[in-house]
Amino acid sequence: MGEPRAEKLAVVEEVREKFSASDAAILTEYRGLDVPAMAELRKALREAGGEYKVYKNTLVRFAVDELGLEVEDLLTGPTAIAFVGEQPDGSAGDPVALARALKDFAKANESLVIKGGVLDEQRLTVEEILVLAEIAPREELLARLAGAMAAPMQQFAALLNALPQNLAYALKALIDEGGAPGAPASVEASAADEADAEVADEASAADEADAEVADEASAADEADAEVADEASAADEADAEVADEASAADEADAEVADEASAADEADAEVADEASAADEADAEVADEASAADEADAEVADEASAADEAD
Repeated sequence: MGEPRAEKLAVVEEVREKFSASDAAILTEYRGLDVPAMAELRKALREAGGEYKVYKNTLVRFAVDELGLEVEDLLTGPTAIAFVGEQPDGSAGDPVALARALKDFAKANESLVIKGGVLDEQRLTVEEILVLAEIAPREELLARLAGAMAAPMQQFAALLNALPQNLAYALKALIDEGGAPGAPASVEASAADEADAEVADEASAADEADAEVADEASAADEADAEVADEASAADEADAEVADEASAADEADAEVADEASAADEADAEVADEASAADEADAEVADEASAADEADAEVADEASAADEAD
């Protein structure tokens, strides 16, 4: 009786660890998928940095209940769970890639039904999972962010490079148009005004570039603050998970003690049943002896009647 209980406890612990370690988990119904289709789905999820696991709904309920995840209503019918794991190159998996892989497979295989899931311990509906699948990959988003941050700096550098060139062109135009000895003063003044105007425009462009750089620096500071807040929240979540794990270990110990007490009670019941069987056997032997005694008395009475 102890071995099946131990196996079930081990499965509950495995499911709890999967949910705790994964950034996201998506629950699906695979009724109607044959073995080749399941193998193809598992391959697609591995390439997306995920894994596909099938557990008994009753054991998953124990795990999600201990973690406080509100997905028990999704645990009906044949259920398989896609967890975010590692990509083939060893890098961390991506919830977006996992959702996209499931969505693409479900388009070609109607037997696969997406039921819902969790992302950072928050419940996801089917609609939210489908929206998640449409987000650009992480690598593309990072490339866009890097490009957006680099563009203003490149513009500012180009502006700085253009300043001496434009000044040289202005001086050359001044000399060509009247800066030589004997040239009219009005021509020299006009060329000087044009050079001043160009310098003013360039200074204005430099001010705008500085303002953009300042805005980006402010946005970067805000992003750093958000990252710090998320890191703090993650630490608190880890502490809560550790407390829940400790409580789960205590609960497992209590379950083991109860199982041991149940086994001892079963043994006592078996001993009492054996004692009762022995008592019944003794009563049967005494009844048989009484029957034999009654038969002897009857024989003696018959003999006495014959003698009379």
